[in-house]
Amino acid sequence: MIRIAVIGVNNIGKIHCRAYRQHPDTELAAVCDLLQERVQAAGAEFGVPAYTDMREMLSKEKIDAVIVATAGVEKGSHHFAPVMAAIEAGKDVFVEKPISNRIDEARQMVAFAREKGVRFACNLNHRFTPAAYRAKDLVTQGKIGTALFLNIRLTIRNPQEDTPWLHMRALHPHSIDVMRYFGGPIKRVQSFMTKAPGRESWSTVSVNMQFASGAVGHLTGSYDMSTRHPIEFCEVAGTEGRIVINNVYEEMTYYPHQSNDLVVYRNPIFGGMLGFDDTFRHRINRFVEQLKAGDAPELIDASGADALAAQEVIEAAIASHQAGGAPMDVGESQFTAGGGI
Repeated sequence: MIRIAVIGVNNIGKIHCRAYRQHPDTELAAVCDLLQERVQAAGAEFGVPAYTDMREMLSKEKIDAVIVATAGVEKGSHHFAPVMAAIEAGKDVFVEKPISNRIDEARQMVAFAREKGVRFACNLNHRFTPAAYRAKDLVTQGKIGTALFLNIRLTIRNPQEDTPWLHMRALHPHSIDVMRYFGGPIKRVQSFMTKAPGRESWSTVSVNMQFASGAVGHLTGSYDMSTRHPIEFCEVAGTEGRIVINNVYEEMTYYPHQSNDLVVYRNPIFGGMLGFDDTFRHRINRFVEQLKAGDAPELIDASGADALAAQEVIEAAIASHQAGGAPMDVGESQFTAGGGI
């Protein structure tokens, strides 16, 4: 049985608590949060010890893996301290996205996890769906041939205005991770951003990309759209075929160039994903599966290194916009993470 501790027990943290409490291979061992009233309530709800000091928790409880579900500025500024403390204690770590809103902290976390030899994963849940798995298999089998272009559109409504870069840093680790999952490292970016009426932050973005493979790509993202309609569209195209994934999990279609026959996977009515929230369950199940199997740190899917690679692209996109749309090279850590063909 894998014993799990969750740090940060607000909304997302409670999703993690329920998931690990219900999973047959895990036991929720403890919870931790800086807010005493909140953590005591969570401890009572889930029947586990509650702490406001994570170091005390790590010293007193038998814990195999730590879930860091804290938030902070741009959804990531409170990740660094608990992640580093958990790694120092030799625990495997699963962090919410973004890995951090500061690229220097993200680099330190990934380097420290490598130094200590612990498994470090991130909740980049958009790739953990049957539709994405089917698409990845087709790409791996060479069904699209040589990759030529990858496009993704990710749009939701989020009225928050924390910082000018909230939209890029908080949402698009998902977009970039999916693009890297299919296309590999991203070498250069060029971005343009705009603000919807009445907004102070850069709430809609357009990012051009050049992959290390030579393929090109594009991201359109927005915090100004309705969530009543499809939120995500992904397209991967090459010399032999094209793949389209609609709305994260609903449908995948493969269009071979030399045939009129299509390959279509649709989320089944019975036994399929019940909604977007199921992506959390799928991603968590994969993390547990890899812990149980004893997979080496470098084999972890959607690893901390992958999350850092996505953040490198985001920071380059922000720099490009600040420079009036000038193309920018992506940080070197992009090329030390997995993903792609």
